[in-house]
Amino acid sequence: MVNCKALDPGASPLDYFGSELRRLREEAGLTLEQLGKKVYLTGSMIGQIETAAKMPKDEHIPRFDDALDANGALVRLWELVRRSKLPYKHRRVAELQSSAARILAFQPQVVYGLLQTPEYARAVLGVLDKEGLDDRVEAWLARQRILRGEKPPLLWVVLSEAVLHQEIGGREVMRSQLTHLLSYRDSRHVHIQVLPYSAGAHAGLVGAFSLFSYRDRPDIVYAERYGGADPTADPESAEDCSLRYDHLQSVALAPHVSAELIARVREERYARDPGPRPVA
Repeated sequence: MVNCKALDPGASPLDYFGSELRRLREEAGLTLEQLGKKVYLTGSMIGQIETAAKMPKDEHIPRFDDALDANGALVRLWELVRRSKLPYKHRRVAELQSSAARILAFQPQVVYGLLQTPEYARAVLGVLDKEGLDDRVEAWLARQRILRGEKPPLLWVVLSEAVLHQEIGGREVMRSQLTHLLSYRDSRHVHIQVLPYSAGAHAGLVGAFSLFSYRDRPDIVYAERYGGADPTADPESAEDCSLRYDHLQSVALAPHVSAELIARVREERYARDPGPRPVA
């Protein structure tokens, strides 16, 4: 039987997705059960997705889109739903990252978000608030798909050496995170430099910032501050940010030397505990 529960598309992005799913299903003349057979879900589950009582999995979305001849509309809408699970400032970052041709980032405290492992991201996002953490981590990591697309942006990240030593999530999480950074050692579009302690005073003392460059619009500077962050397309800010980044790159270790340092810290600081030695 058709689920006739009234929908409120304006209640949330997930509610809007559900209402669009129902609209397309009804336009196609399909019952819940008939659509379910096409996408390998029960009619009851689809009814709950339509009323925002359940959240579909990522792999369900292309199936819905194909079964309902939506021409990618549901896939595009789902991207907005996923971003909506992030805090406002993180949604703004995701929007800036999604269409950038080049991303220059400096991080003095944590691994840059696009390079975080799931466990590391979970530790970072869950410091003060565990509510809805699974959804927030999923949405946070979804941004990393831009690095695996057909035309990934050039991502250049300078990390303070302190990032390698700040034990976030525990030793095993850090070991895995540093291993993940090393996986980009030979990447053509991801480059990582470490700013060593020996650099002393440097141009990044103002804090973390990113510079997003686009093919068809001005550069945007995103500088983090306590309680939020402010993106701006002001040309003077972009010029200042670009100059600061040039200085940081010039005093940071070269990418291959940075990789050697990351590997050394991983083995010296986060080596797996071999356990107690047997008693002779």
